[in-house]
Amino acid sequence: MDEVIMDQIMYVAHQAVSWVASVAIIFGGVVPYIPQYRDIRRTQSAEGFSTYVCLVLLVANILRILFRLGRYFETPLLWQSIIMIITMLIMLNLCTSVRMATELNTKRRSFTAEFSVGMRRSDIHIGYRLR
Repeated sequence: MDEVIMDQIMYVAHQAVSWVASVAIIFGGVVPYIPQYRDIRRTQSAEGFSTYVCLVLLVANILRILFRLGRYFETPLLWQSIIMIITMLIMLNLCTSVRMATELNTKRRSFTAEFSVGMRRSDIHIGYRLR
């Protein structure tokens, strides 16, 4: 009787450890990007964050999913790839929107020349104006 109970306890413990390990595998790759996302969002600057890393991770995870079509591997690894693809798309969306907003703010300067017909050259005012 004690042996049966011990086997059941070991089975439950094994299942719990397996479940925790699967969750760690699935979400472990996303955790480092949470502080980066928050920092980029807070500062509205994507300086120092390489979008090439996102590109490499997107390609790698897409290839992993395609590899699964030919050879079966564990389901947590498939979910890890799906979660990483979603994470990289979110990071790319954030970086693109922040960089576009930054570029628009710096390009709002326009060249203006104020003159009218009949003015002399010395009367013409040329300058920069913020819109």
